[in-house]
Amino acid sequence: MIPAPFDYSTPATLKEALTLLQQLGDDAKILAGGHSLIPMMKLRLASPAHLIDINKIPGLSYIKEEGGYLKIGAMTREVDLEESEIIRKKFPIFIDASKLIADPQVRNLGTVGGNIAHGDAANDQPAIMLALRAEVVITSLEGERVVPIDEFFFGFYTTAVQQGEILTEIRIPTPSKGTGSAYHKMERKAGDYAIAGAAVQVSLDGKGTCTQIGIGLTNVNATPMRAFRSEEALKGKKLSADLIEQAAQLAAEDCNPSDDLRGSADYKRTIVKALTKRMIHKAAERAVNS
Repeated sequence: MIPAPFDYSTPATLKEALTLLQQLGDDAKILAGGHSLIPMMKLRLASPAHLIDINKIPGLSYIKEEGGYLKIGAMTREVDLEESEIIRKKFPIFIDASKLIADPQVRNLGTVGGNIAHGDAANDQPAIMLALRAEVVITSLEGERVVPIDEFFFGFYTTAVQQGEILTEIRIPTPSKGTGSAYHKMERKAGDYAIAGAAVQVSLDGKGTCTQIGIGLTNVNATPMRAFRSEEALKGKKLSADLIEQAAQLAAEDCNPSDDLRGSADYKRTIVKALTKRMIHKAAERAVNS
C-alpha cells in the first residue's frame, strides 16, 4: 500500500516548526527519522494531512555532559550513540542496544527522540530510558517543560507530548562510580519486534550493596514498563544469586504480554525472567569493573 495524500513542510527553525504545529493542530505529524511513522502511513494506520519534517532544524542533534546529566538531542541518530566515546565509557547499555536495533540503514537515520516519542512499547529506547531514570524535555511556543520518564508514557502510542509540542531533549543522570548497565532482547529474526527485552542499570557500593536500580521491560505491556517489585527486591540489599532469581521471577509475574505469532504469554514471561536475570548479573559485573 501507499500512504494517503499529505502536505509536507521543512521548517528551518524550531520556532517555525512549533508555529506550524500550532496552526495545523491534529492534522499534522512530526517527521524525524520516519522509521515508525512512514510504515504506519503505508499501511493506512496513520493518515496525517500534513508532515512537518524537522531534519533540517539545527541544534537538535548532540550528545554532551552538562550539569550532572548526559543530554541527548532528540534528532541524535542511533548510530551517533554507537560511535560516541562518552556513551562507550559510561553507558554501555546503549552499545548493547546498537547491536540489536534493526540494521545499519535504520540506525543511520532513526532518531533517539523519535524512538521514544512514538510511544511504542516494542521499541528499545523506552525500556532503556526507564532503566536509566531519564527525563524528557518537551518544547512548545510557550517554553520548555521537563517530564520524568515514568510520567511520559500514557497508553498505547500515547505520550506526554501534547498538540503543539515537540520532544527536543533527553536527560539522563550521570551515573556514579560503581554503576553498570546492560540491555538485551530476544527476537525471531534481525529487525523484528522483540519477543521481550530487559534493560537494567545498577549502582553498587564498595560492599556490593545495591544503592540504586532501574529495570525496564520491552514489548511485554501496553506501555513501556518498569519492573517496580523487582527493583524493590534488590535496592538496599547485597546482591546474591538467590535475590536476583527472585527479582527476575517478579518481573515475569508482573509483566503483561499477550499471545501472538511471536509466542504465548507464558513463553514471553519465561523470556522476561531469563533476560532480567542475565541483565542484572551483567550490569552488576560492569558496576564492579567500572
